[in-house]
This record gives sequence, structure tokens and C-alpha cells, in this order.
Amino acid sequence: MTRKLYLLNGPNLDMLGQREPELYGTTTLKDIEAQSARIADEVGFELEFAQSNAEHEIIGWLHDAHYDGAAVVINPAGLSFQSVPVLDALRILSIPIVEIHLTNIHARDEAHRHSIMSTVATTVIAGAGAFGYELAIRAADRLAADRATA
Repeated sequence: MTRKLYLLNGPNLDMLGQREPELYGTTTLKDIEAQSARIADEVGFELEFAQSNAEHEIIGWLHDAHYDGAAVVINPAGLSFQSVPVLDALRILSIPIVEIHLTNIHARDEAHRHSIMSTVATTVIAGAGAFGYELAIRAADRLAADRATA
């Protein structure tokens, strides 16, 4: 049986490499997708990689992950701080959820320091830049394996 991993990216992450490179770096989302596909294959995940600027699409993919029994890595981006609908969709999941942020959101201004998604995430990775995606996939792999043997 193939294990599935949904790696979901929120608003404006399609602009990585162009948007505030001093903050987010020069790596593009396409670069992250290619690296993520290699790591997912290495650890035995079938990868569903997606990005949307539309909240409802992310919610639909979270529902798909629920039905597939898939692990989830999510960079909710700007939705992190106020999107109750995405939070509610994450609450449906009974599988590992890894929340990821390119920057250390805990060091940001007060309005962008507290992700409401963290309240349901199994673990949070923040501040490792694009490398954080590799860490997140490996964390999802370990968490899914631990859950399968529990």
C-alpha cells in the first residue's frame, strides 16, 4: 500500500524567489517541489504537491487528504493567522500534520507571530527556509510510521 503525503502551500507562495527575497530567499516553489518530490520518493511517499491563493482550494485538498488517509505538510502562509475555515479542515484530520514556515514567524511582529494552525499541528517547523520542507517531509514520515506502529 502506497503512503500518500499532501504538501500544501498557501497564498503568495507561488511568488517565492521574486517576493521579498531578503526575507524568503531566492528559491522558487518549483525548486521546492522538485526537492520535495525527491525526498518524498526516498522515504516512500506518493506526493501531492499543490499551491493556491484560494482558501477554498486548500480546504478541498485537506478533505482529500482526510479521505486518502494521507499525512499533511502545510505552509498556510498568510492564512496562518486568521483562517478559521482552514483550521476547521485541519481539525478533521486524524493523521500527522506538519506545519511549516520559511521564516521564523515567532520572531515577527505581533500580528504575524501566532499561527492558529499550530493549535492542531502535530509539529511545527519554522525558520529553516526552503530546507524546512525536507525536514517537514522527514518529520511526516517518522510521525506516520510511529502512528502505524502504535
